[in-house]
Amino acid sequence: MHLVGAPINFFTRSLEARGTLPTPTDLETAEVFGASRVQDFTQRQLLDGYACAVCGRCTDVCPANISGKILSPMHIVENLKEHTLETAPGVIAGEDEQAEKPLIGRWIQEEALWDCLTCGACVEECPVGVEHISTIIDMRRFLVMEKAEMPETAMNALISMEQRGHPWRGTTYTRTDWAEGLDIPLLADHPEAEVLFWVGCTAALEQRSQNVARSMASVLKRAGVDFAILGMEEGCTGDPARRMGNEYLYQIMAQQNIDTLNSYNVKKVVTICPHCFNTIKNEYPHLGGDFEVLHYSEFVAELITDGRIKPLVEINTTLAYHDSCYLGRHNGIYDQPRQIAEAIPGLKLVEMERCRNQGFCCGAGGGHMWMEESRGSRVNHVRTDQYLETEADTVGVSCPFCLQMFEEGIGTKEVQDTRRAKDLLEILDESLGSGD
Repeated sequence: MHLVGAPINFFTRSLEARGTLPTPTDLETAEVFGASRVQDFTQRQLLDGYACAVCGRCTDVCPANISGKILSPMHIVENLKEHTLETAPGVIAGEDEQAEKPLIGRWIQEEALWDCLTCGACVEECPVGVEHISTIIDMRRFLVMEKAEMPETAMNALISMEQRGHPWRGTTYTRTDWAEGLDIPLLADHPEAEVLFWVGCTAALEQRSQNVARSMASVLKRAGVDFAILGMEEGCTGDPARRMGNEYLYQIMAQQNIDTLNSYNVKKVVTICPHCFNTIKNEYPHLGGDFEVLHYSEFVAELITDGRIKPLVEINTTLAYHDSCYLGRHNGIYDQPRQIAEAIPGLKLVEMERCRNQGFCCGAGGGHMWMEESRGSRVNHVRTDQYLETEADTVGVSCPFCLQMFEEGIGTKEVQDTRRAKDLLEILDESLGSGD
């Protein structure tokens, strides 16, 4: 079956950016949310099992599996195939008993579904184009939307998103506190702005990441960019809800943002967070939101190339750059962050063993920024150990989630006196000095 299924699977794989999830359009009329029976999956998802060569490459590179979790991407696909072989004949024959045989809890454990970081390492490694992530998310949707079953910490984040419009349950900050005293215009007051700076929940509401937002604003000002922010009109993109399985909440939040952006006729959006970037750029078009969206690494690298900013102050540091999964593997942006680092005088750039398309997740993807790990080692500790194997005194990131995960890992390893985590924007801003 593999010899027949593999070429068909490879040539029918999605041509959208890898970080793009399919968007269900029938939430109001759907009889079942998500997938738990053979008839709930798409033909393409079922084909994955017949294409799989059972080589195990996906599992070998899976950060969850490497850190001791029970998730095996290969077994997810293979067990779905076994479930299909067991139940499909009865489903076709109209036998209700066969049609209702459970997949989750029998062939696939719930814990394995929640282990997934949606980092895309499995998809990158698969030689026959198996797309594990959408299948896992569809089963999460069933657990969350049909059975209301999810880890407690995930539930708390989703409740916060419903009640407060963001997943940061304990924060007391508003979306504009970080900008106090910086004279940053709101889009409502400056609707003709060239660029909308999409701050994102984490950079706006989490104290450590607020410094990254301030650095971004500083860089944009030094470059003479005409920009504005939405302030209190900005809402969570809905990415955490979507990856944690609450598709309904995601679509509500996404539509609110799309309506806001369309009301201002926004053309260009620049984000700090790769997760915001991926969602607005690749997934909002499914709901009618078509905008030019850039991650700051793309935009700032162009500012440097065009001579609009020139780093002059030497930053004598050795930096290992960590590729964000949603910037790198999911969207193919590897060079621009390194171009920023290489433009900074005095900075020496080195690479970790797992980098670029072979990079290792920080541990925050797939909603895990708000979930606790109960088995094995923490993924961010594994990645921190990989960083500590380098000579670098600084690990450079371009994602607020990655920044938090490395800071926690460095603190837990008690090496904060000699090692640190910094966003590239912070280092660049420092290198630009106090003048223009």
